[in-house]
Amino acid sequence: MKKVVKFGGSSLASAKQFKKVGDIIREDKSRRYVVPSAPGKRSDKDEKVTDMLYQCYEAASQGKSYKKILEKIRERYDEIIDGLNLNLNLDFEFSTIEENFLKKAGKDYAASRGEYLNGLVMAEYLGYEFIDAADVIFFDEDGAFLADLTDKELGERLGHTERAVIPGFYGAKKDGTIKTFSRGGSDITGSIVAKAIHADMYENWTDVSGFLVADPRIIKNPEVIETITYRELRELAYMGASVLHEDAIFPVRKEGIPINIRNTNKPEDKGTLIVESTCRKPNYTITGIAGKKGFCSINIEKAMMNTEVGFGRKVLEVFERYGVSFEHMPSGIDTMTIFVHQSEFEEFEQSVIAGIHRAVEPDFVEMESDLALIAVVGRGMKATRGTAGRIFSGLAHSRVNVKMIDQGSSELNIIIGVKNADFEEAIKAIYDIFIMTEV
Repeated sequence: MKKVVKFGGSSLASAKQFKKVGDIIREDKSRRYVVPSAPGKRSDKDEKVTDMLYQCYEAASQGKSYKKILEKIRERYDEIIDGLNLNLNLDFEFSTIEENFLKKAGKDYAASRGEYLNGLVMAEYLGYEFIDAADVIFFDEDGAFLADLTDKELGERLGHTERAVIPGFYGAKKDGTIKTFSRGGSDITGSIVAKAIHADMYENWTDVSGFLVADPRIIKNPEVIETITYRELRELAYMGASVLHEDAIFPVRKEGIPINIRNTNKPEDKGTLIVESTCRKPNYTITGIAGKKGFCSINIEKAMMNTEVGFGRKVLEVFERYGVSFEHMPSGIDTMTIFVHQSEFEEFEQSVIAGIHRAVEPDFVEMESDLALIAVVGRGMKATRGTAGRIFSGLAHSRVNVKMIDQGSSELNIIIGVKNADFEEAIKAIYDIFIMTEV
């Protein structure tokens, strides 16, 4: 077996955490390729190394005092190296970093050094080969990721490497300029490496024991999702549930490689397995609940709307003209409702309303603000009768008024609209009716 293991910043924040990671890797010989993040926070009051690098670069590139910040970064790595009793000296690396900061090598270069340095430390600690991501992960001149070239070069390089450490988060353009993925991009690197070597498993180690059925800030000690499909994950991630960088899904999904979200501090927990498809029966009717606040609705009424060819297109063209994207569009015979992000819409609301009047001559247009959308997601819903009824029953019992309900034809998710003020109560009610009563 071949496994790629990615460790997040909290998993590598100190020598103590490094030792936990070392134990995890050595415990399973198939964990052959390691993707580290930069050191994260050791406590709530601490700073992430990446943030410190940004601060240091900004000061150095503007001719301001930067040496104290650079020294603080150096101390973080020295503390880890000393705590692991490694014979590793980073003098040359820090000298190069300082030189490049003064030459204004770019924010991407600055941000990437956290992963780069942690990769050197990790390789020394494990006795694995270090492969600089800049040598195997490629971007074009415009900063677009070159997936096919990377897959070919990385696959060839790792095909001749038994065990290696590849820093996450960055790669390079053809001229050697460092380019990073978006924040949290080490997840993407792990996925790219897993695809390139045709891994049997991509383990993503973090500080939680997998995806939770609901937000722990709303539900106390929510259940962990044991198995989730990519499609279910996509629905939940879009509505705000996030443990994994969304773009990390696509490379492994193409190859059918499962992702296992694990907890560095509780390695005995199985975590969450993310798969293309599964015949495993879910523990509950639903897989997860997620949602967002801050929406508003625009309700358009016109008699005989359903007979007007192109009515919906004309309405949506008005939103498009002002750069406002819509989230959901439930409709009736004579009504059509558009849900949009309130913060995006407020600036253009009067222009959009006027545009709708000119485009389709509605009988009536009404807006409602301060709404929240909640996604109830689960592959088990398709085979279960009365799912929507149970949702309505639970919400009614909790005195939550439903503003909208929308179900996709795949029967994978049901979207519910409620007032912002009812958001938390609605999630508690749905969790209780599907999880607590099914335990």
